[in-house]
Amino acid sequence: MAKSLQIRVGGYSIAGQKASNQDAFAVKIPDSHELDYKGIVAVIADGVSSCEDSHIASQTAVTSFINDYLSTSPNWSVSTSASKVITSLNRWLYQKNQQNHGIKDSMLTTFTAAVIKSSTLHAFHVGDTRIYLYSNQQLEKLTTDHVATSGKRTHLTRALGADSHLEVDYLKRLLSEGDRIILTSDGVHSVLTPEMMRDVLDREHDPEAQAKALVNLALYKASDDNLTALILAVDSLPNETLDETQQRLTQLPIPPVLQVGNKIDGYEVLDIIFSGTRSHMYKVRDMETGALFVLKAPSEYFTEDLLYLDGFIREEWVGLTIDHPNVMKTYKPLRPKQFMYYLGEYIVGCDLRTWINEHPEPALADVRDITKQVIAGLRAFQRNDMVHQDLKPENIMLTTEGKVKILDFGTVLIAGSQEKNSPLDKSIPQGSVNYIAPEYLMGFTGSMRSDLFSLAVIVYEMLTGKLPYKERSPRAGKLKSYAELTYTPAKYFRQDLPVWVDAALQKALQPDPENRYEAFSEFFTDISAPNRELEADLQHRPILEQNPVLFWKLTALILLLGNLIQLFYRIFHAG
Repeated sequence: MAKSLQIRVGGYSIAGQKASNQDAFAVKIPDSHELDYKGIVAVIADGVSSCEDSHIASQTAVTSFINDYLSTSPNWSVSTSASKVITSLNRWLYQKNQQNHGIKDSMLTTFTAAVIKSSTLHAFHVGDTRIYLYSNQQLEKLTTDHVATSGKRTHLTRALGADSHLEVDYLKRLLSEGDRIILTSDGVHSVLTPEMMRDVLDREHDPEAQAKALVNLALYKASDDNLTALILAVDSLPNETLDETQQRLTQLPIPPVLQVGNKIDGYEVLDIIFSGTRSHMYKVRDMETGALFVLKAPSEYFTEDLLYLDGFIREEWVGLTIDHPNVMKTYKPLRPKQFMYYLGEYIVGCDLRTWINEHPEPALADVRDITKQVIAGLRAFQRNDMVHQDLKPENIMLTTEGKVKILDFGTVLIAGSQEKNSPLDKSIPQGSVNYIAPEYLMGFTGSMRSDLFSLAVIVYEMLTGKLPYKERSPRAGKLKSYAELTYTPAKYFRQDLPVWVDAALQKALQPDPENRYEAFSEFFTDISAPNRELEADLQHRPILEQNPVLFWKLTALILLLGNLIQLFYRIFHAG
């Protein structure tokens, strides 16, 4: 089920022992469109107290950054958008200071911003305001104070408006539900130890109450500066983008080969489903809940194989993204992972290859039922701008209740902005050569019609036990022309099939994708009931197109008869 980014916010700021408050903070939670493209923005700034207009500098930095950041192009990344806005802000403040002829800077401020987009925290930082991350009861300071000490005095080494060139610290961190992001001015964190802050965060649960408690405790501890605390509580995160999944998983080591009885991150291995040179699959039980899963881990042989690891990461991400009963699910673990693996749906049943072997001449109604469910799953891919690219009987499971599950997402083609971050070219899938569409072998990118071709090969094979085109060797290389492929009519292998079914298969299996159906539903309609127009079109074609095998057999027979007649003629006249 798709989830959304949901954040609770609490903030509190007081002048403290000073006459005026030069701190400023603001948070903006945009509507759904901006939320997807830009995220939630939180900013804190502390005007330098020695400056006459520091309060204006801090307020301007906070409000202008949020407004200008949200106005940048939706096609820009978070880092690009924020960097351009901060550079512009710094230039404006610097020019204001230069108007004083360099005698005294009047507008200087620290600046610390947190942008939460999807499941990622992006932090931008200048000065001695701070960002902390409180996760799993651990408090981590994410920023570095830009200060220098001279005797008993400290001064900022970086600030907005201080120089025409500004160096901004940038970092990003994947978030988990339940995390707290804390932004503070130095009036708070200069007098509170991490232990004191953790005690407050553990004791209070509402972010507003937490912010007030931090500020009041710092005031009690004799802070002599303005005091500000801003807290963002992460209640719900959307599904990760592919880039976020890659970032999370590639930081983890590949686990060793497991045996029955071994335990990993709270999962006990009950059975070894598969163990090969590329990957290992285990039946596991969650030791807390008792739930059963398939745990799949890459082989240690592929530690440095970026292409393989990219495909492995895609498998988990696609399974998390697509929520459909005919597509195998993958699951977010309940506990932090220590190794690279993913949890998949445990399916009791057999793959379609086994079903084909056990049903050599199945009823058309049974084949249609399986096809209908596969199409339902493929349409879920289509709605998410994805192409499976590796459909074959081994990648389709049938449960004991007869439900279809599409598996193996390692070569899924993903369209849209999420794909821009993938470092690998996925235009040519690593699928089985007898099932992938011919356009791949011509060097073209796949589409929905490519998955339709693969599906039609599977339907053809379910009905006949054969393949519609001559088997190709994996070493055969690319096609030079679609004309290299010659279709064998299904009725050649199975005489009881209606002509209209064969006509539908032949249209779906056209080598050139432009000549195939435009929708899965059209194909299913034509294998469910006669399309007389399509049937008539097939029957009116030359025999070479209708049944090329029969054509060449008849041609060979005619040539043989001609040779025999010529031979008898010569013998007769020689006598």
